This record gives sequence, structure tokens and C-alpha cells, in this order.
Amino acid sequence: MAEKARVGVLISGRGSNMTALLYASRQPDCPYEIVLVAANDPDALGLKVAAAEGIATFGLGHKGMKRADYDRILDEQLRGAGVQYIALAGHMRLLSAEFVGKWEGRMVNIHPSLLPLYKGLDTHARALEAGDTVGGCSVHLVTVELDSGPVLGQMEVAVLVDDTAETLAARVLIAEHQLYPRVLAELVTRDATPEALLGKLREIALALPAAEEKLSHGTPAFAVAGGKMFGYFSDDHHGNGITALLVKTSGPEEQAMLIEAEPDFYFRPAYLGPSGWIGLRLDQGGVDWDHVGEWLLKSWRMAAPRKLADVI
Repeated sequence: MAEKARVGVLISGRGSNMTALLYASRQPDCPYEIVLVAANDPDALGLKVAAAEGIATFGLGHKGMKRADYDRILDEQLRGAGVQYIALAGHMRLLSAEFVGKWEGRMVNIHPSLLPLYKGLDTHARALEAGDTVGGCSVHLVTVELDSGPVLGQMEVAVLVDDTAETLAARVLIAEHQLYPRVLAELVTRDATPEALLGKLREIALALPAAEEKLSHGTPAFAVAGGKMFGYFSDDHHGNGITALLVKTSGPEEQAMLIEAEPDFYFRPAYLGPSGWIGLRLDQGGVDWDHVGEWLLKSWRMAAPRKLADVI
């Protein structure tokens, strides 16, 4: 089974959405786990709930601190916990542009309206004042502009004739607890599909000099133009259930050494293995693309003519 994505949750108060994400994460098929809950209020109730459930917590009041200093400390805590994605769950403090930039595409928020309607506060009162018959909630990627990132998912909630802002908010909150875990699960797995993994490999491999993509026995492969192959994309080859990149090694000795050292990452492919090729698994989550890029470059050097290989 692929490793679960490591999620950090930022809260300010009771953390009801954090709790919904946490309990959803304990389902066997959930692709993420909560590894840290952080709050800008050390007394936030949500921190106590998380701690009771065995989740690491971090609480630090932001009053009197410069935003950049606070966000730097927060970022250090998140990275120290190995967080890969951030979920904002009632986090009421604006984050700096620098912090948001560092987590671009990997930080989400849930907002109690059908965005782009009613950004900011008092969403339910504004919906009632407008005479809306439908309210709801949205999960979106976080950008510098408040509540303006790409929407990843929404859920509608009917507005009753006698609704108040409080009664509508209570039903929308139930919808939030249903929507947020599902959308977060979709986000952390979207970059792990075979199509997404192949797209990332293309980006790296085709940036190398004279590299081109070919089909080899129906499998996407990368070659030096007019020359030898230096990489193959393998997805469930003959039903082995593995998605991987196949690259050249210096020979069987290096291949065996690598597999012995990291048997969960490296493997000996069925057909190319006897020639010294090795498989790098891409289906276990948290792919180290810098490491994959190093292997593609190394394999490219072995396949490229000497004159071309000396270019980089």
C-alpha cells in the first residue's frame, strides 16, 4: 500500500473540521494522515482534542509578533513534522505571501459559501439578506488573495424559509464535515495517478539535451535522439501492480547493491533487469523528484554519445 500523505492542520478554535478530517483519516482506504495540528491560540480547544487522539500539536500566540517571524516558526514546525499538505480548518489569521508561496498548490481551505459568492466573513447573513435559496460550502486552494484560489469542490445546502444565520451555519457545518475529507483525499492523490506521474517524468526527461519520447512495446520511453533508451515508464506491467521508472545502472553489482539497501524503492525489472536496469517505484507516495531527476540524468549520460554527454 502507498504511504499516506502527511497533512498538517491549522486551526484557531474548536477545530470541528480538523476533527472531521482526523476521523476520516482513520478509515482504511483514506490516503492521508494528520501528523500535526497547529493553532495561533495555545488554548484552542482543537489542540486538546488532537492531543487526546494522539496527534502532535503546536500552539503559539501570534500577538506581538511580526507576521513574517510567526510564519517562519510555523513553517519550521510543519516541515519538521514532515508535512506535505496543509489544511486550514477555522484558521482565522491571514498568512503571509511568502508562506503561501512556499505551500502553493499544497494548501487548502474550507469556506462556508458557494464561492465566488460571499468571500470573507458573515457569509450566512449575507446569503439570507440576498434572498438565496441555496447556500453551501467550498474547498479551495489557498492563494494570496482571500478566498480566491481555485475551487476544488463544493456542496450545496438548502436555505429554509425560517432560517437564521445561526441555523443555516449549523447545517452548512455538517456539509463541510462531509466535503472536506473527500476533497482533501482527492487532492493528495491527484499527483499520484499514473498519468500525473508520467507527466512529471516527461517534464524532467525531455528537458535533457536531445531527449525524445518513444513508444516501446506500447510503453512510454525516453531516448537520446537517434540513439539509445535511457528511461522507461512502467505501469502495472504484466499485472505486477507497480508504477515505476526504469533506468540504467552501471551493471548487476550496482543494481544488487541498491536493491539490498532499499528493497521497498528499488527492484529488478523482469526483462531489462538482466541488462543492469533497475526500477524506481513511483507509487508509494511522497516521490523525491530531485532523486528521480538525478537517476534520469545518470541514465541519460550512459545512453548519450560522449560528445553530447560532455555538454552537462
